[in-house]
Amino acid sequence: MINTIKNFKWFFGISFLCVLLGVFTFITFINQNFIFLNEDNLQYLLLADVIMLVVFLILLIREISKLFSQYTKKRTGSKTSINYVVQFSLFAFIPSLVIAIFSLILFNVGLQKYFDQKITSAVNNSYQVAKNYIEESKKSVETDIYLISLDLNRYSEVFFSNPKRFSTIVRAQKNLRKVDEVYLIDSSGSIFLSDTSNPEDQFTTPGEEIFDKTLEGNPVLVDRSKENKTAYIIKLNNFIDTYLYISKNIQPQLLQYLDETEEAVNFYYTVENSRTGIKITFAIIYIMVVSLLLFLTIVLAITFAGRLTKPIINLISASQSISKGKLDSRVPDIKEADEEIKTLNKNFNNMIERLKKQQEKLLDAERYSAWETVARKLAHEIKNPLTPIQLSIDGLRDKYADRLKDENNNFVNYLQTINRQIKDIEKLVNEFSDFARMPSPIFKKINLFNVIDRAIEFYKMSDKNLNLKLKYNPKENFSIKGDEEQLHRVFLNLIKNSIEAIQEKKQKDHNLQGKISVEIVRNNEYIVIKMLDNGFGFNDTKNITKPYYTTKKDGTGLGLPIVSKIINEHNGDINFLKNPKGAQIEISLPSI
Repeated sequence: MINTIKNFKWFFGISFLCVLLGVFTFITFINQNFIFLNEDNLQYLLLADVIMLVVFLILLIREISKLFSQYTKKRTGSKTSINYVVQFSLFAFIPSLVIAIFSLILFNVGLQKYFDQKITSAVNNSYQVAKNYIEESKKSVETDIYLISLDLNRYSEVFFSNPKRFSTIVRAQKNLRKVDEVYLIDSSGSIFLSDTSNPEDQFTTPGEEIFDKTLEGNPVLVDRSKENKTAYIIKLNNFIDTYLYISKNIQPQLLQYLDETEEAVNFYYTVENSRTGIKITFAIIYIMVVSLLLFLTIVLAITFAGRLTKPIINLISASQSISKGKLDSRVPDIKEADEEIKTLNKNFNNMIERLKKQQEKLLDAERYSAWETVARKLAHEIKNPLTPIQLSIDGLRDKYADRLKDENNNFVNYLQTINRQIKDIEKLVNEFSDFARMPSPIFKKINLFNVIDRAIEFYKMSDKNLNLKLKYNPKENFSIKGDEEQLHRVFLNLIKNSIEAIQEKKQKDHNLQGKISVEIVRNNEYIVIKMLDNGFGFNDTKNITKPYYTTKKDGTGLGLPIVSKIINEHNGDINFLKNPKGAQIEISLPSI
């Protein structure tokens, strides 16, 4: 899973951005306090959604075009990919469609209940209650100024005779009526007397039109709403050019509550008037968000369908190639594939490799069988006339013995040449006979180490200067089922070839110190023999095991084919490798 995320991090990044944008849009729409929602913000948000929608639509169209292009061209695995995409898309589309229909119905029902008659009445009543409270507060101040004016008119004489006592009366009225400011002023705004709860409050002279209204004898409201005050002014009839001015503070919480209520009422009726537009807007936004998620799911389905089908397509292609006899086909490695897929590909390739080796062994067996037949016939056809020819030469030599005493006689030279050629032909015929008569192996439990060690000791005794080393782990078990004599012949032949190659190289490099190393290791179910010398090495590793192929002047080309035949009959493998140091051979035989 972690590897998948790493390989498709760009895709997951875009997907995360898409989901985040959709959720952000939806929350913004249903909760205005999430961000400041105005016309510009909403437009930018919807524009971003549209851009993302177009991007995913383009990706979707491109991927679908690729799929159908592969399908029309009848490429391997295209039908399977389309099936996967259709199934993934249906799995995503059907739940999304059900949720969308349910959400729209639920939204419509909820919006309808939002505008229920009871809720409408409650909204209206709450605003009216707050408004009435403010009006009652105003009427209370209006009543207070009227009552205070009556009392002050009765004490008009005290105002002139005892101003201090009159101030006491004004203060008593202020405390009794629980007002915050009391002023006695004239028409020019000059203050005769004042009593305020907050001395820092500054008096603002009412306008001329206010004074004109007081002439009617009723209290007149003075607008001081900005100061959160309710103020009234009234003319004192028993005084000359004197007016009573009082104010009372309004609680800020009450005004805030009134403003909030009014705002809520206005918003309620705005929403009610645009109910249809809200439904349409919600539907559009919801469709956009769902479309983003749906397109995302389909693109994801296409991506992962390709990821799932690619290994299968590779396996199918490789299988088709193998069915046509192309055993060089391999399933390519896929880095982003799951471990199970990688294991499957590896096992499939190993199977093909083993199948190829078995085919090569079968072809070798057929080739060896054919060459055995040819060798048998050649040995028979050639060996029969050799004896009469040899007898004829001996007869000629006896018949003309007296005349052949001269060593410079050409006739003698001719007879010697013919005799050497007969010996060479006889040697070749014997090789043919050995190759043709080679029996099938007799399998017994043997210790491969003993077989190799015996072959090495044979050559060490014949040449004590030979640098021939055997490497092995004495704790390992090197037991196999095989024919000891035939395997002994294998290693004798291989060591002999190494010695001859070193001797041939010494003719060009007299300072060469010949080295041959043989190493025996155990590798799982096989015993591997590694041989390395510092001779000339192999120039052609493909044709080296073909009968009668040789690079030696006097070679028959049957030594290594016999070796290869014996190893194959023991269900083993032999590989001739190119090495800059010399000749390298690796033999694998199944252990027990």
